Amino acid sequence: MKVLIVGGGAREHAITDAFYRSVHNPKIYAISSNVNPGILRICRDTGGELIRGRILDPIFVANTAEKLGVDFVFIGPEEPLFHGVPDGLERRGIPVIGLNSKASEIEKSKAFMRGLMWKYKIPGRLRFKAFKSIEDALAYIEEYAESVAIKPARQAGGKGVKVIADIQAYLRKVKEEIKKKHIERIYSKIIARYEDIDDKILIEEKMEGPEYTVQCLTDGETVLAFPPVQDNKHAFEMEMGPETGGMGSISGKGMLPFLTTEEYEESIRIIESVVKALRREVNQDFRGVISGQMMLTMVWGPTIIEFYSRFGDPEATNVLPLLETDMVDLCESILSKKLHKVKLRFKEKATVVKAIAPRGYPNRRDLAKGHPLIVDEEKIEKLGGRIFYGSVDLVNSKMLTGGSRALEIYAEGESIEEANEIAKKCVSCVRTGDGWGLFYRSDIGSPFSLRRMIELSELVRSVYTYRKTHGILGKSIDWIPGRGKIVYES
Repeated sequence: MKVLIVGGGAREHAITDAFYRSVHNPKIYAISSNVNPGILRICRDTGGELIRGRILDPIFVANTAEKLGVDFVFIGPEEPLFHGVPDGLERRGIPVIGLNSKASEIEKSKAFMRGLMWKYKIPGRLRFKAFKSIEDALAYIEEYAESVAIKPARQAGGKGVKVIADIQAYLRKVKEEIKKKHIERIYSKIIARYEDIDDKILIEEKMEGPEYTVQCLTDGETVLAFPPVQDNKHAFEMEMGPETGGMGSISGKGMLPFLTTEEYEESIRIIESVVKALRREVNQDFRGVISGQMMLTMVWGPTIIEFYSRFGDPEATNVLPLLETDMVDLCESILSKKLHKVKLRFKEKATVVKAIAPRGYPNRRDLAKGHPLIVDEEKIEKLGGRIFYGSVDLVNSKMLTGGSRALEIYAEGESIEEANEIAKKCVSCVRTGDGWGLFYRSDIGSPFSLRRMIELSELVRSVYTYRKTHGILGKSIDWIPGRGKIVYES
């Protein structure tokens, strides 16, 4: 058997490793724009090959898959999905795990996703407005004085999201200027380079609560959910600094400590409803991964923040090493639409993943690029951790940083706190050869961080359960002088 992986980050390293553990002993091939040392090692061990190439080019990927004679292709990142790589493979009759370009619109266009949830009245939806021009967005902000989240309407690698609380009347003009400047920044710095989407700016109601991700496999009908994971987007400790692709993540032994089984199951039902609605909307078969980035909110309880049309990064690294169900069997079940016959099995361990990035990431990737990376893998394994390589390129037998998160340290234990201590010890085994600074977040998985999340979830839960028992779940209520009570349906 031959399998081709598309992508070269830590997520794809974890996916490749899951195939490597299969009892079917597949030959593993990979296409990547960088030479990921972890993926390269696995490809060579199985008799396969890592091919440096254009992962966004449907013709190149299909030609490579055809030439290698692979049994199926597994696509890791989102951009190849948006660029129609699965469509190109399907036209050649090559089986592929990866939502096609129409289905992956659920991630690519946040406006499409929000509109779909409203059209089909799916719980966990938020009020929103999408704008095709910066002028319309700026005009709207002048009239709208509420707290909002302002985002690029297209998936842009987790960049550009800003939440602005607007509750002090005396600061209204100041907050209005902040909103306007952020809209201008999103347009000029992020969204202007994308020409594959009509909507540019998304403004939606602000929500607060603990976030978590539920990653699922789907054959377009059945949805199988992985254990929930909490990602941490901000660059620095205590959720400070710019948003990143994810600086680390945690998963509990069976369940996250701030999430109930009922909330997890409701999250899965929401994702199942979206898959059903998406199938009706695009009127096409699709097979792959769909993940709900959720938040526990006072308005809805489990609430959708956004969807991924693939595994998260770093969230995939938390759960794939625990997967006991054979990865090849899973993919064959997806392709044959027999996923309903499969049961996912996982080792019962808590996990912590810590991303290590070069100084300069995320805003000055030019400064973060090209530094020699030295990793003591043997010592990391002795300490109980593992390495999954990310934005690293192997050049003349030397690892050079690629400008993004260089690698992810994975650790497991009987508790999140235990896994966190292992991961922290492993961090010292990574350095640069030229002395360039590296950074990571020590607070991810710490007892203090977990207590904060548990306290926040208890507060949110007390409010949304009250709302549920009084029949106002999903409704926002304001009192406007002279008009009285105004009820907004979310």
